[in-house]
Amino acid sequence: MMTDNNLYTLFESRFPADLTETAFEGPEVSTFTFCDLQEKSAQMANLLTSLGAVTGDRVAVQTGKSVEAVILYLACLRAGLVYLPLNTAYKAAEIEYFLGDATPAVVICDPASLGAISAIANTCGVQEMLTLDENGTGSLTNRAAEQATKFETVARAADDLAAILYTSGTTGRSKGAMLTHDNLASNARTLHKHWGFTEGDVLLHALPIFHVHGLFVALHCALLNASKLIFLKKFDPAVIIANLPSSTVFMGVPTFYVRLLAEDGFTKEICQNMRLFTAGSAPLLEETFNAFEERTGHVILERYGMTEAGMITSNPYDGERKAGTVGFPLDNAVRIADEDGNILPDGEIGILEIKGPNVFKGYWQMPEKTAAEFRPDGYFITGDMTRKGEDGYYRIVGRSKDLIISGGYNVYPKEIESFIDEMPGVAESAVVGRPHPDFGEAVIAFVVPDGSVPGLKDEDVIAFIKEKLANFKVPKQVFIVDDLPRNTMGKVQKNQLRDRAVADQE
Repeated sequence: MMTDNNLYTLFESRFPADLTETAFEGPEVSTFTFCDLQEKSAQMANLLTSLGAVTGDRVAVQTGKSVEAVILYLACLRAGLVYLPLNTAYKAAEIEYFLGDATPAVVICDPASLGAISAIANTCGVQEMLTLDENGTGSLTNRAAEQATKFETVARAADDLAAILYTSGTTGRSKGAMLTHDNLASNARTLHKHWGFTEGDVLLHALPIFHVHGLFVALHCALLNASKLIFLKKFDPAVIIANLPSSTVFMGVPTFYVRLLAEDGFTKEICQNMRLFTAGSAPLLEETFNAFEERTGHVILERYGMTEAGMITSNPYDGERKAGTVGFPLDNAVRIADEDGNILPDGEIGILEIKGPNVFKGYWQMPEKTAAEFRPDGYFITGDMTRKGEDGYYRIVGRSKDLIISGGYNVYPKEIESFIDEMPGVAESAVVGRPHPDFGEAVIAFVVPDGSVPGLKDEDVIAFIKEKLANFKVPKQVFIVDDLPRNTMGKVQKNQLRDRAVADQE
């Protein structure tokens, strides 16, 4: 008989003895108990299976943040379905690719985008469409309410898929990272232990839930701990400040901390009940790290991870947390190698490679791409340039892959360039990142006209891209140029373009 490794079974085993205890509450959400999570996820699982979704089918979800959306995720786990969250900022051209690639059985979207997504879903062979808005209402919850409140959670093997998360592709098209029940469970257990979760912890949740950080890192720690979540629809400094006194843990991106520090009401007193602040998804500036400690007396715990592996390294919970570092490896093996896979001595900069139970199964329907990203001995090549210091702490010093991180989201220039290059009047383009005080990096584009459209302007390019790509990928500035700088091999010299973008800003 198969041992049940369903991630939901693990969460349920940690639920409190008294199921009437609060699981979710917040200023804009209804209060949900652990009993509600059990019963409502059973109803949604019953609905999904009644619609014909069978074990292993994908369920694509593009909805606003609500507790009902979390319950939908739990329902997918229970029914043995593969959860596929999509960034709410994605536009039709992006959605079309995801649905065509993942071929989900069921798609759940905001009622406002039902018309546009239905048209795409029909061409992709989607069986059923349901709606769910950010207030937790829609055909999903209406129809689930008619279902039985009991559901026998489907037993899953450790290696069975739990979720597919699309990560921007260096070649222009996104790749679906396949995450198993064991990938997610092992990482959740590791973080729960390393970050000292304990009875009575309350997690203040202000992150989006279509992303590893908010969906897996934050939610899983709370569910494993049977902790109450104060669930916020979005990040609002005033709302955070109001809820910190009744919380013990907060997880944020660097932008959150920059914005909190800009508030006079953000004081040491407000934070006195807090046990832990963590930062990730983008590098935390040393000045933010220092200013935060000075203001609150708390030292932010910075960690490092990626879609393909969850959290990989972390500064210590007990021990010195060092600015500009991502601490030590968690429960995975790590090594630093050159491009050919030769292991480098400590102190040298190379590409971080990782192996462990948290490392994903591969890219959905991309066996060649998967094979290219793993070494023969099973180590995954992260593409992140890393150095291990004499102190043993790891530092991410850059990226071998041409990646921009804006507001905590990964943006691959190639994807944006491929859309700009389709625009009438454009010969070619190059996209780079420029430091930005709020977002970490801003997307900047350089565009060479082909002369077929007279007077091509920067705002024309921005308007064209806005229709096709999520806002966080839209260039903040466009330079119309005669040509792009190239080396003797004809490769565009993006370092020169970055320097020009920075010089222009200054």
